[in-house]
Amino acid sequence: MSAAEKDTADFLDKPLAGQLAERLVQLQARFVELEQLIGDPDQQADGARFREMLQEHGSIAQMVALYRAYCKTSLDLDEALKIIDADDDAELKELAEQEQEQLSQMLSDQARAIRLRILDQQVEGGDDCIFEVRAGTGGDEAALFAADVFKMYSLYAEKSRWKIEILSESQTDLGGYKEITFAVRGKGAFTRLCFESGGHRVQRVPATEAQGRIHTSAITVAVMQEAEETEIEIEEKDLRIDTFCASGPGGQSVNKTSSAVRITHIPSGVVVSMQDEKSQHRNRDKAMRLLKTRLKEQQDRKKREQEDALRRSLIGSGDRSDRIRTYNFPQNRITDHRINCTLYNLDRFMLGDIDELIERLDAHDREERVQAL
Repeated sequence: MSAAEKDTADFLDKPLAGQLAERLVQLQARFVELEQLIGDPDQQADGARFREMLQEHGSIAQMVALYRAYCKTSLDLDEALKIIDADDDAELKELAEQEQEQLSQMLSDQARAIRLRILDQQVEGGDDCIFEVRAGTGGDEAALFAADVFKMYSLYAEKSRWKIEILSESQTDLGGYKEITFAVRGKGAFTRLCFESGGHRVQRVPATEAQGRIHTSAITVAVMQEAEETEIEIEEKDLRIDTFCASGPGGQSVNKTSSAVRITHIPSGVVVSMQDEKSQHRNRDKAMRLLKTRLKEQQDRKKREQEDALRRSLIGSGDRSDRIRTYNFPQNRITDHRINCTLYNLDRFMLGDIDELIERLDAHDREERVQAL
């Protein structure tokens, strides 16, 4: 075990204290409050609000149970210590010392379980997600790199036995993507891919470069956990829905009916468009799925900020101005700037062999969240 691993292990076993202990007391108080509200008929009458309370109650129930067990053990340990300090009965004192040893170990195990439970709450759900990949600076070369990155994620999804569904795409004449939105479906997909959000920079000689000069281009990637059908409720009065004729590359018409759909969520200002399907109904369904996912991401980001003492924000959690990674093709090098990690296997990386870097990012995020506790 390395020194860093030993420090982390020792930290996980320490008794709960400081802001973490205060936060757990607040969590337990909220749990009691929710139990009272859930039993109130007036609260049950508001279906949406009642479902939110049930969901919150369920999400903190296990943590509260762990904390209550920890508190009971702590009280039992205090009683054992009082007997050791005050009692003159040698036999009783010996029993109390044995109990103290057992309770101390139990308290350490329970503190570890609570901290690990917090660390494991990195992402709720952690399965299906939606990617938005957009070409940035670099023109055609950036669009071609966006296509290469989409292929990389597709190959990784195939190896992981996940499914890919393209929701919308805007191709260039050279076969690149100005932007592409796609869903990745499968167990643990979001948990594994949540670190991909941010700016991706590429350094290579473009196929169109006659002088052999290295160009630098960039794309942005946003990864959002896909919203469940009933998870985000949207009222029709909050939507403005426009229809228009879809168009393909170069602006030529791909159909003569108004099948493309643009949906604006008025309260948040979020706008989504969908035009890939010939059916207006199918475009509307896809646009609503994407809208709900973006609203969920907005909600989740606010929640992460509010709960920062308990749950760290994901590395590169959607700030698209962040340059998180550089792909240097001449040197076969990939560098992740968040963790100062450089690997010389870019050729394999672009074929979907990205597990090594994902695992390092996950380990770094875990260490960061340990320190935050």
